Order: sequence, then C-alpha cells, then structure tokens
Amino acid sequence: MNAGIESVEVNGRRYARPPAPVVVVCVDGCEPDYITQAIEAGAAPYLQRMLRYGTSLIGDCVVPSFTNPNNVSIVTGVPPSVHGISGNYFYDVEKGREVMMNDPSYLRVPTLLAAFSQAGARVAAVTAKDKLRTMLGHGLVGICFSAEKADQATVAESGIDQVLELVSRPVPSVYSADLSEFVFAAGVKLMETRQPDLMYLSTTDYVQHKCAPGTPEANAFYTMMDGYLAKLDTLGAVIGLTADHGMSPKTDAAGRPRVIYLQQELDTLLGASEARVILPITDPYVVHHGALGSFATVYLPDAAAISRTIEALRARPGIEVVLDRAQAAHRFELPPDRIGDVVVVSDHLTVLGTHEALHDLSGLTVPLRSHGGVSEQKVPLLFNRLLKDIAPARRLRNFDVFDLALNHLSPPAR
Repeated sequence: MNAGIESVEVNGRRYARPPAPVVVVCVDGCEPDYITQAIEAGAAPYLQRMLRYGTSLIGDCVVPSFTNPNNVSIVTGVPPSVHGISGNYFYDVEKGREVMMNDPSYLRVPTLLAAFSQAGARVAAVTAKDKLRTMLGHGLVGICFSAEKADQATVAESGIDQVLELVSRPVPSVYSADLSEFVFAAGVKLMETRQPDLMYLSTTDYVQHKCAPGTPEANAFYTMMDGYLAKLDTLGAVIGLTADHGMSPKTDAAGRPRVIYLQQELDTLLGASEARVILPITDPYVVHHGALGSFATVYLPDAAAISRTIEALRARPGIEVVLDRAQAAHRFELPPDRIGDVVVVSDHLTVLGTHEALHDLSGLTVPLRSHGGVSEQKVPLLFNRLLKDIAPARRLRNFDVFDLALNHLSPPAR
C-alpha cells in the first residue's frame, strides 16, 4: 500500500491501513452453532484457538438473508439501502423483467476492496460461485476470480491466470464441498506467493443446505476449513470470519418441506395475474434448495390489492412478518425501488414459493434446509486477535467485519 496513505474512506467509513495481511472470510450459511458443534466435537482445533486467544462475537446479517445482498454489504460496509443489492434476483421495473442481480451496474457505491486497491494496496478476492465475481471485483485493481470458473481466469479480466496450476487442484463441481475448499486453498497459495495486504474469501453453502450443525459431514467441512485458517495464521494473517446468513430446517415433523406457494394463494385471493411474486433467493444453483427461501416480495396493481394481501397473509400460519414497501425498506434497510409493494417473511420452519409446479425438489436427497428470513440473521464474527474499543451497546453486523479487523485490533495475544 502507498506508504503515505494511513487510511481509506469509503461509503462514509474510514478504514485504517492494514497492520498486517488481513483476510476476511465469509462462510456461506454458517450459523454460529456450526462452529460451536465442531469445536465441541474436537473437529476444529484452530477455531477453538481463535476463541481462546482472539475474539468471538455474534452479529446480524442483512435481511433478506441471501448471498448477494450480504456479500455486497460485507465488501461495501453498508446495508442494501445504500449499495442497492436487494437480493440474488429481482424485478427490474424500468426494464419490465425479472433478472439476476449479479451485474455491477446495479451497485450504487464502490467496494472497500476497490478503494484499497486504488490506494495502492495489494488486494485479492476469491469466491466460490461465479455469480459474485463481477460485483466483488468491480473497480478492483488486483486479483478476483471464482473457484467455479478458475480455469477461465485471465490476467486481463481477473488479474491472474493459470490458477489451477497455482492451487494444484482441478476445477471443482459447483455442487460439492470441494468448491469451498478450492477457495481456501487458493487463499493460502495467494498469501504464500502474492502476499496481498487485503484478501476476501467467500465460500458456498452446499454443505450447510444438506447437513445440520454437529453432523459428521458438517464437522468434516469445518475440519477442512480449520486447517486452511491455521495455515493463513501461520503466514501472519489477521483473520476475520463471518457469514452471509445462517441456515434452518424448513420441514414438518416428518421431514417434508413446509412450503407456502404465495403465487397460487394470491391468484386465488385476487384473481390470476393480479400479483407478481418475486423470490430473491433465485439463482442458477437451485438443486439444493429448489429456489425456496423465507423471503419474498409481491408486486400488486393498486392500494386495495395491497391491503387485501397484507391482511390475508398476516393471518396465514407459517408467516412471520408482512410489511408494505415503506415499512420493509425501513426495518430491513432495503432500497425501496428494488422491492415489491409487499414484503413477506416466513417463520423459521417455513419457506415461500410461487407455484408448486415451478419448484423442482427432485434434487433434494435430504430434508430441506434454507434461509432468507429473520430466523437466519445471527452470524459469527470471529477474529484471531483481541479487539478493543467496541461500544457495548453497538449492534454488530456482518458488514462491520472489515471495520473491526482494521480499526479495532489489539496487538497479537500470543
């Protein structure tokens, strides 16, 4: 980093110059119990060491508790009301069509990764799925690639090539724990060879969608992660770990998915085609969740339809919160022009769909686990250093992780 620059200001926050290599890890779908259970099983000795010598806090992710809005919040340091990314998927009113929200043109502010890189810091970002790569890398003068398409990385587009040779691993399946392991392996290799000042690693929640905390498969995933974190620590990195969201079982007592098909119900209530239900969880990778999450937005023709919808859904079992546009934008810090007239959040055991026929659940080999609602908002904030000067009354968010790692560090405790 430029020797004359002691801090960088971006999106109203000032971040200090990295005192050592700083690595922030977003473990997709990591509710705090995954870490607790893995430690209790003796499966994560380095994570246990982080708890003993570092700092362990709990924060809130943003709602909807989905991948895109939370990863973008983490790398911008602000909520969706500021950065503009309200989900993985949304209805673009100006274009009159439903689209994936993975184009950097939807970003309304710069990322702190870009700001640091433009100030002369060596910056790298590695994400599991390619859907995040263009937004994480927007404006970044450095390295940014995905595990999913690591073989396609070029110096011109990603700041690096020959990634497979660097990591010594093949391109992993997008539906595997290997996708996340590739991210960690790449992070270690980049630290060894490129020595970034700032690095962001973002995994996938394939394991968390399939496996509950404390299960052998879940513990095996955290054992894998634990080993790479220990290597990063040995290489001198300050590590901050958080998650984009938690994960909950979305089933009845028999293990069957508990689904409210909102489009079907509103077609009955209001008439066909009167309501447009948008599921912001939607992305190209639906095998493990069938595009079923706990957050939906609804576009409606007029005030009468809005009133009828709110009244009906608030009385519906399985629904936790129903808000109009202004209420939802205020409570969840969302951009009002990128959500519907009504926002619906289901409870911790229930997911929301459109029409039953439009959700393919044939790929589910285990009981459905998903996210999106308030019930998946608690996430870890774990550091391998002690932190100082944190106001006791401060509400911590996952998008505070860079602020905490850069601005609130104590000297190494060991």
